[in-house]
Amino acid sequence: MTVKSTTHSSHWGAFTAVLHDDKLVVTPFAGDPDPSPILKNFENALDHKVRIATPMVRRGWLENGPGPDDRRGDDEYIAISWEEAYALASGELSRIAEAHGPESVFGGSYGWSSAGRFHHAQSQVHRFLNTTIGGYVRSVNSYSSGAASVILPHIVGDMNEIARRGVSWEEISEHTEVLLSFGGLALKNSQVASGGLSEHTERGFIDKAARRGTKFISVSPLESDMPDEANGEWLPIHPGTDAALILALLHVLKANQWTDEDFLARYCVGWDKLVAYLCGAEDGQVRDAQWASEICGISAARIETLAAELHGKRVMISVAHALQRAEHGEQPVWLGLVLSAALGQPGLPGGGYGYALGALGHYGKHHNQVSFPALPQGKNGVKDFIPVARISDMLLNPGEEFRYNGQTLRYPHIKLAWWAGGNPFHHHQDLARLRRAFNQLDTLIVHEVAWTATARHADIVLPATMTLEREDVGGAPTDRHLFAMQPVAKPFGEAKDDYSIFAELAKRLGREQVFTEGRTAREWLQHLYHQMQEKCEQQNISVPNFEQFWEIGHLQLPQLKDGGRLLRNLRNDPDKHPLPTPSGKIEIFSQTIADFNDMDCPGHPVWLEPTQKPDSQNPLYLIANQPATKLHSQLDYGKHSVSQKLDGREICRLHPHDALSRGIKVGDTVIISNLRGAVLASVEISEQIMPGVIQLPTGAWYDPQDARAPVPLCRHGNPNVLTLDVGTSSLAQGCCGQITTVDIARYEGTAPAVQAFEPPVVLYR
Repeated sequence: MTVKSTTHSSHWGAFTAVLHDDKLVVTPFAGDPDPSPILKNFENALDHKVRIATPMVRRGWLENGPGPDDRRGDDEYIAISWEEAYALASGELSRIAEAHGPESVFGGSYGWSSAGRFHHAQSQVHRFLNTTIGGYVRSVNSYSSGAASVILPHIVGDMNEIARRGVSWEEISEHTEVLLSFGGLALKNSQVASGGLSEHTERGFIDKAARRGTKFISVSPLESDMPDEANGEWLPIHPGTDAALILALLHVLKANQWTDEDFLARYCVGWDKLVAYLCGAEDGQVRDAQWASEICGISAARIETLAAELHGKRVMISVAHALQRAEHGEQPVWLGLVLSAALGQPGLPGGGYGYALGALGHYGKHHNQVSFPALPQGKNGVKDFIPVARISDMLLNPGEEFRYNGQTLRYPHIKLAWWAGGNPFHHHQDLARLRRAFNQLDTLIVHEVAWTATARHADIVLPATMTLEREDVGGAPTDRHLFAMQPVAKPFGEAKDDYSIFAELAKRLGREQVFTEGRTAREWLQHLYHQMQEKCEQQNISVPNFEQFWEIGHLQLPQLKDGGRLLRNLRNDPDKHPLPTPSGKIEIFSQTIADFNDMDCPGHPVWLEPTQKPDSQNPLYLIANQPATKLHSQLDYGKHSVSQKLDGREICRLHPHDALSRGIKVGDTVIISNLRGAVLASVEISEQIMPGVIQLPTGAWYDPQDARAPVPLCRHGNPNVLTLDVGTSSLAQGCCGQITTVDIARYEGTAPAVQAFEPPVVLYR
């Protein structure tokens, strides 16, 4: 029997797939020079026992009605029909909207959802709420770049222009002499990109640059943050102290007259104010190499020689997402730009500032001349919003004031949250607090593929299809290939795609035509493709019609090589191409930020002591970085992800010195704890991590031994049990999930078995 191979795409790569005798075989796209092993997570995902087969309602909600309830996350579920599910969900949305208005509804769905451009769950749920009840409370920014996305527009320009349209890897491989990376360039991060990624090219360009003579220097607590191909130097640094190091580098450059004063005078404002701060004119504290050495753990001599190595070279300064996912995360982002400017590098080929270079597969790539359009979401009539990482604050403190980007706002009073395509119990901090927050809701409705922790806290659970079970178009503005995402398998159980679910709900709310515009899912794909086709024709780009594209499976689009254009244009003609800042220049001092009068983010970059520092109770830093075996928590039960666990638990790494002093050996189960909770993990001992630091990646599904415990123990190893839920500053209110402090010890006795992938108790009527 001949089995047809289908083309498909995902956040971590394009591929072809064949399902034969219930066995899924995935083959990476032939044009990908460095395919991601995450593709293997699909192989056992279609019919895993943790999949959700039918609509569900939480028993307590069904029996007692909507309202705050501490049983969320620790309750039984009752299987219901789709007819009952539609009636319950549409009825509850109508009740809340009529009684309290759309400003009492939170449109959640922060998450990566599908690589497909139509079945993008966030777009679907937002379109649904806009077209049925007139809007919803939204979130802004992201957990990955919450601080950077707010501060960069004040000091240089929009983050997408700086990161997505930054200097390309191709240009770096040809021109850069020194690449100084604060936070590293870990390839595990750049193997993923929203919308899809068909060609993983970072490893090849890094190898080419290194062979040409580029010197790579990684400033990070983890040696693994720089790929082997870079043949680079590792400078171990105390977590969260990069701002102090950069200030000292600036002091050394200025003291030795190595700064490019002409560039600073012509293209920047505020250098004199920062120099006064460096020299101690403000407070008597000189920010020199000796001062920084005591903070960051790098010797004063090495700081001074590092500054000398940058002088007179073509230098790229990169700052990873990780640095700004911490207290005062705005400061290293700002200072990385200032360091580049002090060296006179912005706008030069292979030189300048690469915010988040290596953090995503988008960054360092070329842009398509024409991109596939997004699904229109309609008009949101609700003005209220929150910074995305402040959801617990909103639910626990309705009506309370908060600061954000120079404004004083109030948290809305949310009664209903509708979530599709995301898992806040993965990416949010202090999960016990998050659970208390979700328990304040009247109702939580969740669309899910599987029983994530978020689904286990929902009142109504609507089973959604996986990307492999529906058709879509996959593509990103920085990926030159567009893919027909052809279905590989039939939907699991009674699962439906989000569009079908919302279309039926919109019908019951009398808004079907407004939501669907009379189109089926296939007709939407054709409509969006035709829009792209028209744009291509306007630029004399020939592409096949939709039917031909669907049969071929993919097509290639032309690209523009305009990376770094914002700063390059500024350098070439600052009068004709000013930056979108108040001064039109790089703002080393921002009068706008100064006028906000927020003490935790003043008008020029500074060193601010974090509240989280090792002490006798919690003597070690914990770094909760991104996982290598999955995208965030997606398909944590997948074949590749599970194969990289030990005893079913996530693996933490620590230095031999820290292990020896605590009697910890390779393969032990350990308990990592602080006042917020504890997690169990398996152990790897490595000299690739600096002493005094533990590394435990995010992504392990939250698996509390006692779901109602105020200080929970996660059996699986989710570090966000331990991380602190505060904003980066009053400016951005970004996520501080990268760094916290903990203690660690061997777990004595028999450790409880992981239950993360066991479904909850389901009752059938």
